[in-house]
Amino acid sequence: MTHSFSSASSAPRFDSLLIVRLSAMGDIIHTLPAATALRQAFPQATLGWLIEERWTELLCTLRYPRSGQRSPQRPLVDRVHSVNTSEWRHAPFSFNTWQQMAVGLSQLRGIQYDAVIDFQGAVRSALLARWSGAPIVYGSAQPRENAASMFYTRRVLANGTHVVEQALALAGAMVPTPIASTPIIPTRMAELHEKFPVDPDAESRIAGLTADVNDFAILSPGAGWGAKRWPAERYGQVAKELAKDGLCSLVNYGPGEEDLAAAVEAAGDGAARKISCSVSELIALTRRARLLIGGDTGPMHLAAALKIPVVAIFGPTDPARNGPFGTRSAVLRSASSLTDHSRHREPELGLLKITVDEVVAAARKLLQSPIAETRLAESE
Repeated sequence: MTHSFSSASSAPRFDSLLIVRLSAMGDIIHTLPAATALRQAFPQATLGWLIEERWTELLCTLRYPRSGQRSPQRPLVDRVHSVNTSEWRHAPFSFNTWQQMAVGLSQLRGIQYDAVIDFQGAVRSALLARWSGAPIVYGSAQPRENAASMFYTRRVLANGTHVVEQALALAGAMVPTPIASTPIIPTRMAELHEKFPVDPDAESRIAGLTADVNDFAILSPGAGWGAKRWPAERYGQVAKELAKDGLCSLVNYGPGEEDLAAAVEAAGDGAARKISCSVSELIALTRRARLLIGGDTGPMHLAAALKIPVVAIFGPTDPARNGPFGTRSAVLRSASSLTDHSRHREPELGLLKITVDEVVAAARKLLQSPIAETRLAESE
């Protein structure tokens, strides 16, 4: 196996490319600008994506074929390959697991991709990239898990502050002309809202659920771990304030977050209404929203990618690296917050210093200023 640094000036041409970005929701969305750049650089190439099954709706609607001619139901990639690594880890020795792995790997290798690019930087994603059978495997020279680099044949210095910029830099090693320069990035982001699938069934259901709501904001109180989670009661208080402006609040929640959404709804005293969505339905819902308020979560990054204004409430994660990208936004973070990815269960102390009044003021400013620029605000 060879390892070498790659640059755009020496990039070859490809007839087929495979993207590996398995999860999670926000990370997949952050990879879309790079995938869009690859699509534009190689318009005739077969572009595939290897992804966890639970997130496939970010690329293709449920009822649409996962390969073949692109359409609004699968606008970006020619093929979607899925894995279910969480299920496989749960039952690693079962016949069903081995059968699923064998079938999936056989289908993946059967395409005979010219090259694969691993945006995840984990050992499991790097292994899957190698198992694709592609002779060239691109990956970061400084991946999230150091051991992943052993499986790359091309190591790339993926520089950039934000993860979107880092992904563009990694993709830039594959194309004949630079794509990650600063003037180009806004173009990629402007096109991004067109790269999400349009699911007619989801659009119809969401249209029905929101038929009695003229204007609404989405409140997204969930988070990957407790330290990033602003208190549910405060979201409810925000909903009551927004109701004074004629804005209804819909509380988005995912699996296991029913109690959290119910707490927001209760604190809102009728100003907030919880709503559970599939991924396709969340896309349809977000497209209709005036605003989203939430922490460092997939729904927040989805709203940013769909050009919906965002009030982002940050605690232990760094908004310079993980903040909303490419939309009008207000990012609230206490000056006392320190970047820490430890998965603590309780909200980070700096996060708790962000007040309801600050969130409401940020929301009102975004709603009243359609040409407002993206900004970063620190809460005292």
